[in-house]
Amino acid sequence: MTLALAKQLIYCRSLTPEDAGCQELIAHRLEGQGCVATHLHSGNVKNLWLSHGSGDPILALIGHTDVVPAGDQYAWSSDPFVPVIRGGYLYGRGAADMKGSVAAMVTAMESFIRQRPDHSGTLALLLTSDEEGEAINGTCKVVEYLSQHKIQIKWCLVGEPSSREKTGDTIKVGRRGSLNATLNIQGIQGHVAYPERARNPIHQALPALLELCAREWDQGNRFYPPTGFQISNIYAGTGADNVIPGSLTALFNFRYSTETTDSALRSEVEAILERHGLDYHINWRASGQPFLTESGKLLQAVLSQVRSATGLEPELSTDGGTSDGRFIAPTGAEVIELGPVNDTIHKVDECVRCEDLEILAGIYTGIMCELLAPPGIPEGHSATNTPARP
Repeated sequence: MTLALAKQLIYCRSLTPEDAGCQELIAHRLEGQGCVATHLHSGNVKNLWLSHGSGDPILALIGHTDVVPAGDQYAWSSDPFVPVIRGGYLYGRGAADMKGSVAAMVTAMESFIRQRPDHSGTLALLLTSDEEGEAINGTCKVVEYLSQHKIQIKWCLVGEPSSREKTGDTIKVGRRGSLNATLNIQGIQGHVAYPERARNPIHQALPALLELCAREWDQGNRFYPPTGFQISNIYAGTGADNVIPGSLTALFNFRYSTETTDSALRSEVEAILERHGLDYHINWRASGQPFLTESGKLLQAVLSQVRSATGLEPELSTDGGTSDGRFIAPTGAEVIELGPVNDTIHKVDECVRCEDLEILAGIYTGIMCELLAPPGIPEGHSATNTPARP
């Protein structure tokens, strides 16, 4: 059941920020189970909030229907948008990141609602087509909408591919903050034979950039590795070998722990640039604050269900990139990420083990039961359920 839905979703060429019909397909299925669909489109991005039940507490499952480009299609063993099963694996763009998880969430919700139609609180699914792109019209816009309607998520389960070697061996209990910068250093263009009449911004920038690379920003803590600094791009020069350039542009990123803040990092960087006497301008862009869920009912439920389904003892991790959990955590929700193995995400021949999709669906259903199934109501009880509209 989960595998069939994952294949349907892979057929949809939902290159970010396109949704290509994924959300309509999912809404139609879950509306048939009594869920209420609220479409919250923003610009060219499609967002969907599906809910079943009413009131608090709210357990929200978070996913995205957009995927990254496939790259050279001829490098793939088969068409990236035609799902293929080979050797027990489902191949296709988005199989692991994250149409497989989305399919597991949908079938888990269907299973849970059939078992517990009168569950306590609200079960919700939040989908966006803007996770792989700019992420400015996606989940953050839904969070704004929920806030305006005084809807407070208590538990947030994100389906990003968190596992390393086996599904469930690693769960994300937080993520590092991400801070980006575009640095422009001004020099004076001139002839390489007359350096005294010019000012080479490359020569000026190198000592400062080397200091930034070598600096230890902090030592991390038991949940986070030390803050990391990486230069991703450097542009300078006219293309001629006899011209000193007039400017240099460098792009860099911090992935930082809770041992520091974005404002502290900005101040330290600018102090280094000043000390090196650079004529510079810098633009900063924060794309996520660090967050951490080190305890709580959601974590307990996730650990319990992973152990039961797989026999594994999950590692609690905060590594990797950002996720849309960064938009939910500031609202006060407990946020955990649990998904399939991530070793092929964004790669040629992206794939997920078929069996893992059903394992995930079972884990997700178990988490719903632990958090929302009220005591004393028999499984399969069929009293009328009235979903609450946001």
